[in-house]
Amino acid sequence: MIVDAHHHVWDLSVRAQDWLTGPGLAPLRRDFTVDDLRPEAAAAGVGRTVLVQTVTVPEETPELLALADRHDLIGGVVGWTDLTRPDVADELARLRALPGGRHLKGIRHQVQAETDPEWLLRADVRRGLAALADAGLVHDLVVRPHQLPACVRAAARHPGLTFVLDHLGKPPVASGATEPWASAVRTLAALPNTVCKLSGLVTEADPGSWTADSLRPYAETVLDAFGPHRLMFGSDWPVCTLAASYGEIVATAAELTAALSESERDELFRSTATRVYGLRAAPASRVGGRYSRT
Repeated sequence: MIVDAHHHVWDLSVRAQDWLTGPGLAPLRRDFTVDDLRPEAAAAGVGRTVLVQTVTVPEETPELLALADRHDLIGGVVGWTDLTRPDVADELARLRALPGGRHLKGIRHQVQAETDPEWLLRADVRRGLAALADAGLVHDLVVRPHQLPACVRAAARHPGLTFVLDHLGKPPVASGATEPWASAVRTLAALPNTVCKLSGLVTEADPGSWTADSLRPYAETVLDAFGPHRLMFGSDWPVCTLAASYGEIVATAAELTAALSESERDELFRSTATRVYGLRAAPASRVGGRYSRT
């Protein structure tokens, strides 16, 4: 089975997604549920997923954990809690004691929305990151290229914490530029406690005009920097549906990694996520190239 290391769900009757503003995001202003994802995942050969937070409210993470408890498709949850709160260690313990709490694998904060490019380096945030390391959780990084230098410094200061870079750090795909993003990503990848998700590229490209070749320079940069043993596939569903279907996302990832060996592709599409997030082991499935393309 393929592991999809990054997707979301939301129910607008429970909570508004306050980031869904503007006409470009109108197609996402509806409910997206695990039941919506399940047939898409099955058709693409995905048998396990990691569910990731979308809003910075304390109520969401317990809801995601409860979903993971009910749906075997979800192997892990990357939730949110306020890393700056003085009792963050106690809060992490409380979350783990909730129904589905065993599925909590990491914490993510919307650093991309912070105006301070060095938010990750604040003393109160560093205390929270240390608590994550002590709890054996990982920290997902959702950042923009100008925030990558702070990610490097934070990862260097917390060698016992695994940092997972979501969406390659959101490179400027639409412009075709690679620098200074590529140099910053390589510096981050030089630290052994960092991992990257091959995810989110299609929504950084020009809508409706992306191709696998337009994404290739960014995929090849992280493949070279991190290697497949520190890369994991993520769909970023349903956000990806602004530019591509679920099946197209999996097929494009297979095309971008066609030059890898079978064992390297197994790492990228299954083993890295299984190891980093501590998921139950899943048997290998063939994807693209020597694998059967979905």
